[in-house]
Amino acid sequence: QVQLQQSGPGLIKSSQTLSLTCTVSGGSLTTNGYYWKWVRQPPGKGLEWIGSMLYSGTTYYNPSLANRTSISWDTSKNQFSLHLNSMTPEDTAVYYCLSRGDWGQGTQVTVSS
Repeated sequence: QVQLQQSGPGLIKSSQTLSLTCTVSGGSLTTNGYYWKWVRQPPGKGLEWIGSMLYSGTTYYNPSLANRTSISWDTSKNQFSLHLNSMTPEDTAVYYCLSRGDWGQGTQVTVSS
C-alpha cells in the first residue's frame, strides 16, 4: 500500500497547460510491477483514464488525449506528474492519481473560458 498526495492548481484558463504532481510515499516509482495512473471524472460523468506510467518509465495514453498529454516522473523525489495542454472548459473534472487500489485525494480542476 502506498500513499499518494496530489498537488497542483485548481483553476486554470483555456489554452493553458495543466500540470499536476503526485508524490508517492510508502513505495518507490521504480518497484517492479508497479504502475502509476492518472484518471479524471467530469461533472456528472464516469471515470476517464488519461494515461499510465509503468515502473520502467514506459508510458501509455488514452488515444483521445494522447496528442496533448504527457506523464513524467522525478524518481529522486518519488513524484510523477501529468501535463495536459491546450485545456478547454470540457477538461473540467476531478483529477486523480492512483496506483493499484491506492488513490490520491483528487484535485478539482476548473477551466475558465
